Amino acid sequence: MILQDFFPSLRQGFAASAVLLVCSASAQRFDTPLSHGIDPREAAFYEANPYPALTSRGETTPPEFDNLRTMAEWEEIEILCVGWEGYSAIEKQIVVNAAQQCEVIVLTEDAGYVEDYITSSNNGGAAASMDNITLLEVPLNTVWIRDYGPNTVYGNGVDDRIIVDWLYNRPRPDDDVAPQVIADHMGIDVYETTAEPYELMNTGGNFMSDGFGMGFASDLIGDENSGGSTWWGTQFPDQSAEEIEDILADFMGLHTYVRMENLPFDGIHHIDMHMKLLDEETILMAEYPEGLADGPQIEANLEYVLSNHTSKWGTPFDVVRIPSPPEPGWGGGFPDEGGDYMTYTNSVFVNNTILLPTYYEEYDTTAIAIYERELPGYNVVGIDCNQIISASGAIHCITHSVGVEDPMLISHQPLDDTEDSVNPYPVEALVQHRSGIDNAKLFWRVAGETDYSEVAMTAAMEDMWNADIPAQPEGTVVQYYIEGTSVSGKVQDRPMPAPEGYWQFRVGEIAVNGISGVSSFAGFQPAFPNPASAITCVPVELKTAATGRLVLRDASGRLISTLFEGQLPSGLSKYFLDAATLPAGAYVLHLQLEGRGTWSQRLMVR
Repeated sequence: MILQDFFPSLRQGFAASAVLLVCSASAQRFDTPLSHGIDPREAAFYEANPYPALTSRGETTPPEFDNLRTMAEWEEIEILCVGWEGYSAIEKQIVVNAAQQCEVIVLTEDAGYVEDYITSSNNGGAAASMDNITLLEVPLNTVWIRDYGPNTVYGNGVDDRIIVDWLYNRPRPDDDVAPQVIADHMGIDVYETTAEPYELMNTGGNFMSDGFGMGFASDLIGDENSGGSTWWGTQFPDQSAEEIEDILADFMGLHTYVRMENLPFDGIHHIDMHMKLLDEETILMAEYPEGLADGPQIEANLEYVLSNHTSKWGTPFDVVRIPSPPEPGWGGGFPDEGGDYMTYTNSVFVNNTILLPTYYEEYDTTAIAIYERELPGYNVVGIDCNQIISASGAIHCITHSVGVEDPMLISHQPLDDTEDSVNPYPVEALVQHRSGIDNAKLFWRVAGETDYSEVAMTAAMEDMWNADIPAQPEGTVVQYYIEGTSVSGKVQDRPMPAPEGYWQFRVGEIAVNGISGVSSFAGFQPAFPNPASAITCVPVELKTAATGRLVLRDASGRLISTLFEGQLPSGLSKYFLDAATLPAGAYVLHLQLEGRGTWSQRLMVR
């Protein structure tokens, strides 16, 4: 990792603040907030002052629980954590809205100031109550608690709640102890990847979990675990890709770790700036106008994920696109034009509420409508983030969650639209609680009706529960949800905001969106991104299956690699190459089909 990798942009502004930031290594103070990336002021500070030695605070060997499971963000949370440092108007809106759903822990250097700000009328909104809000007065360096905060992991799937803390990738010692502060307050054990042979550096903004053993990240996790010294005087862990995955499996129960190429215009390389998991099989992905900003690499990364990974049910992920807005006004535009990295995926679930960043109405209206469509029943709250986005972060970046002590895990693959108007529609769900499940129920209704019909679910093998929705006539839209009751008496719904929240499917003829161009032989579609510098997608589209060979050659015609050789299927298929392994220059992709000919396209590598 080289020094400039830590500087997303020296043009980043610093919002005014009444809160002073303290570096605990000395009395050095900064009178405006530190940005999400490494700030030039702290770089100068630590070049002149020694960074304090790392002190391990929790257990540094893997937890000895069976079936470790990292919580997904849409699960029930007990605590939302906020580090109150420098963006009071935004933080107040987060805290006040979240306190309607759970307890909020605010880490702050000035509890009196924060309480006065929350309970007074100001730019952060009307005066609010301190109900459900706990202030912990502790030293802090920054607001970016997603990166340094606690990660909830359960032993035995739904029991034995622990906190997992990684090596922090910033020289911010006060921030770094936050997981232990929160864990001590809540009485939870902390496990750390801070000691050999389990050293692992990671950051919360570059991590997402599906709740069932799959994690997502950019290649930043590889960059920061590849050995060498940090510029502030500590060491990067030296772990191979396999060793990184082993550590994540040992501490967090992750069996699949999906890594995507870093984006060229996102200086911090955190995936929460352009994607979010809405549930076990739905990816909300940022979208740019064709060819602009990080659009080409996002598309290539997405195609790579879809072609190589499936949801927990072994089915393709559903993808929902949400347009990323350009920064308005003079000097703005999309990130490749110098504009701020505005994002709508940087949102946070707080039980029945989801908080998302907003910027200006033209794009905000569309973003809010997408969330409301995909998450019916949730209270979707937009919070103006124009004050903070120039520092490379928004709502998700400045919040973190701790899951409940006794989660009820309900997982169900929603029913697809169907043409079957004769047979009942089977509903199957995993329902688990540490005390066991007393009963589970299915509630369903026809869209437009007020009341739901109730159906008792039947227990099957391995915590699975089943019930049927009766057959419905063509044109019917069915809405439904699942409720579980534990032996201890806990009741939980999925979707969580039910009955206002629900899944739905339509009965009737299913429109077939055929693959564009399949009616005639198309050969290649354009490879992307092009120019290429990392994972690159090469789509091939055929009317009928054929035996063929897809190769990459350099400008002189020399064979560089064979991407595929064998039977190519009809329709659209996708192949991949890693341009990062190639010298810069011009290349040619050749598609050769037996008895049909050869097709070519140029690929530039930079």
